[in-house]
Amino acid sequence: MKRVDFVVSEPELDAVIKAINQAGSPGYTVMRHVTGRGPHGAVSEGMDFSGLGANAHVIVYCEPRVLEKLREKVAPLLRYYGGVAYVSEAEPL
Repeated sequence: MKRVDFVVSEPELDAVIKAINQAGSPGYTVMRHVTGRGPHGAVSEGMDFSGLGANAHVIVYCEPRVLEKLREKVAPLLRYYGGVAYVSEAEPL
């Protein structure tokens, strides 16, 4: 099983979720208003009120066949809007 972690800008979250659904993902988890620091600097927690600049963290667990469809659907969005996605192995308890 694969785990895919996406960190995307909240305004683009709906487009990313739509692409995840189109890829046939069995589900996902969304955490809104995540903050941190990346190559483009820090996201200020002071932006929580307006949501401007806020990010979301989306986690998907899926089989490898779904992962290929996820790459196909989500990669263009990441290239256009920005954001990151990382794939790792996942083993159920």
